[in-house]
Amino acid sequence: MAPILDHGTIETKMLETEKPASATGAAFSYPGFTLFESARFFIVASLEMQSVAVGWQVYEITRKALDLGLVGLAQFLPGIVLFLLAGHAADRFNRRKVLIVCYLGFALCSAALLVLTWGNMGSVRPIYAILILLGVVRSFNGPSARALLPQLVSEEHFPNAVAWNAIVFQAATILGPALGGVLYASSHGPTSVYAASIVTSLAAMLSMLRIQAKPQVRPLEEISLRTVFAGFRYIWEQKVILGSISLDLFAVLLGGAVALLPVFAREILRTGPWGLGLLRTAPAIGAGAMAMLLAHRPLRRKIGVTMLWAVAGFGVFTIVFGISHSLVLSLIALTLAGASDMISVVIRGTLVQIATPDGMRGRVNAVDMVFVGASNELGEFESGLTAHWFGAVPAVILGGVGTLIVIGIWAWRFPELRRADQLTSQG
Repeated sequence: MAPILDHGTIETKMLETEKPASATGAAFSYPGFTLFESARFFIVASLEMQSVAVGWQVYEITRKALDLGLVGLAQFLPGIVLFLLAGHAADRFNRRKVLIVCYLGFALCSAALLVLTWGNMGSVRPIYAILILLGVVRSFNGPSARALLPQLVSEEHFPNAVAWNAIVFQAATILGPALGGVLYASSHGPTSVYAASIVTSLAAMLSMLRIQAKPQVRPLEEISLRTVFAGFRYIWEQKVILGSISLDLFAVLLGGAVALLPVFAREILRTGPWGLGLLRTAPAIGAGAMAMLLAHRPLRRKIGVTMLWAVAGFGVFTIVFGISHSLVLSLIALTLAGASDMISVVIRGTLVQIATPDGMRGRVNAVDMVFVGASNELGEFESGLTAHWFGAVPAVILGGVGTLIVIGIWAWRFPELRRADQLTSQG
């Protein structure tokens, strides 16, 4: 098979800058990484703003909580259907160009929502149709973005890049909804929010256009079932990757309490919407703070054991939240749970990227994203179902206990993960 050079606009000079691996902002010594994170911040903020507007708009039209659930489902299902194709596209085509097209697609979806709003349509069906298209774009965006990141920094500074990548995501996740809510309230409708989403999506696209990526030679594989399913086969054969991905899947699936926060705020902690807002923000604050710490003091050794202990901490703090009747204690527990989860996220993200050959990263990341999406979506369903059966408090406590049981099983079943030492391909 002939090699294919992933060029586009390519130079290697940007990778010549060397800084100590311990430097807090080492990853930003690479211009491509700085532009990538700017684009990531803009696009995540755009989607978060848009999500707030769509939710309010749909609920104002139908006044049905079920329709809010369908908003998420409409965006989630395309990823399940297309993730194999999206992963193959990330490995076959120039990833930077794929992302540029995706960002343009995000802008067009926002523009379509803006046109619908101007038309004063009283039905949510056209909105769902646009959300399905949005889900299609997102399914291609995710694997390409993840697979491009290792091309922008050296392996030495990649853990630092993963930490900063998480920080930027958390910042956009916090600021995006807040800005969307302010714009929606000030304009008495979603028009200004969708317009802002268009602008920020285009800003992300302009940042991506300026990126100069490290050249990578990848085999030009023919499209077949074997090449499309290669990501599954690779993950199954690489037990460190399989163990880290599946551990996150089952830990979040069992230990997620986000879906039940409204119940705890109202019935257990006896607080109002402001308290619910604090509860929803607490995990992001913990995650962001831990990501900052890991950027300043990166993990060096025994990363497999560290990941297992971090996920154990996530389970323990979930249990503490479940038994708490104090708003302060609940906020502390959720903050620490978010911090513990971020340790796992950084380790898993670095392991998966470094241990995977560049020619396979798109397909492997596509599978990983399905695992992560399934853990979040199914985790909320699992929490709601167990709360329906046993009550909210027992559901959260059982979920935390289940997480601890999973850790014990995974530590025994995946000794390769337990023995993983360094966040490098040599570790």
